[in-house]
Amino acid sequence: MDNHTNHFDEEEDNGYIKIDRYNEHKIASVAHHYKDILEKIGENPNREGLIKTPERVAKALQYLTHGYDMDPSHILRSAMFKEDYSQMVVVKDIEVFSMCEHHMLPFFGKAHVAYIPNGHIVGLSKIPRIVDAFARRLQVQERLTNEIRDCIQDTLMPAGVAVVIECKHLCMAMRGIQKQNSVTTTSAFTGEFAKDKTRAEFLRLITANLH
Repeated sequence: MDNHTNHFDEEEDNGYIKIDRYNEHKIASVAHHYKDILEKIGENPNREGLIKTPERVAKALQYLTHGYDMDPSHILRSAMFKEDYSQMVVVKDIEVFSMCEHHMLPFFGKAHVAYIPNGHIVGLSKIPRIVDAFARRLQVQERLTNEIRDCIQDTLMPAGVAVVIECKHLCMAMRGIQKQNSVTTTSAFTGEFAKDKTRAEFLRLITANLH
């Protein structure tokens, strides 16, 4: 085992164990640069409240970008099942947390994903997982939307895929135009969802209150 062995932090809370995996070499390298950044903005990285900040930021960044180490197509293929079902499957209100590649500030919101099976279905938990795999990278919302769509289409080969993402961007809320309540909506469709009737049904389902 080499010097880049992952480090495991475990936190147990009500029976749930959270495991974060960190590459110690990368953490040390990124933390070193963040110590310099703190000095460049006029802070003292040696004062009590900031001594461990570079390491904390490095760990946070590694976690927030761990999607680079994930294969979304493999995630889907790991739970594909033959099934004679050809109606729309919708997973809505999937939480999205990502980082804008232009300013490295967060954007967050909800994703709504649907597909129409064409001989295969996929375990429902895999849809949020591939959303997370693409979101945990430096992103723009438009590309994120297309990547989710294309991954499902190319892997499952369904009759159609629909993806709608609604997010707030802190680069808009905290800097620049400073519009705190702005929401950006993006959409991407393939196959049957290019038809007005099918797309309208999908949009009705993701906006309906079914509780």
